Amino acid sequence: MKIYTRTGDAGQTGVIGGRVDKDDARVEAYGTVDELNSFLGQAMSFMDTERFGDLLADLLQVQHELFDCGSDLALLREELRPYKVTAEMVAALEPWIDKYDAETPDITRFILPGGGQVSSALHVCRTVCRRAERRVVTLAREQAINPEVRRYLNRLSDLFFTIARTANFREGVADVEYVRSAEVFRRQS
Repeated sequence: MKIYTRTGDAGQTGVIGGRVDKDDARVEAYGTVDELNSFLGQAMSFMDTERFGDLLADLLQVQHELFDCGSDLALLREELRPYKVTAEMVAALEPWIDKYDAETPDITRFILPGGGQVSSALHVCRTVCRRAERRVVTLAREQAINPEVRRYLNRLSDLFFTIARTANFREGVADVEYVRSAEVFRRQS
């Protein structure tokens, strides 16, 4: 199989069920999910298995699920095949968020992105995930989508925030609070 096909030279690309312009909202949405998956792969490459083995296993599953998101976003019409992203996949992220959040100190203010290399890379994933979510919202205004993809991305960005803090904690790096903020989070009891 050749990598190049020349079929996109005129500015269109194939999606499931037809062809669209390469700057179509659908392509922007699944392209941003693909970008997120690439940044996630990079973040994972910074993690050692001894300290981050559990995170690596969970994030590998997320990478597969991001491919599912992209596949659903590339689908022009639902009747062509069933959607892959489900409400159960969205719900499965919440226990991970709770588990990793329990490892970290309580916060009362916003946290500046950064810290160690792993945490910084995960914050990039969080912000790209938020952009992907915005692209999906735009697409959903114009065309039918699997609404679970939007929910999945929303929850996933929360997971990235949480595990970025977890990474700093495991590496002994303190989160840096945004000091110009009032206290916006309630202390957990």
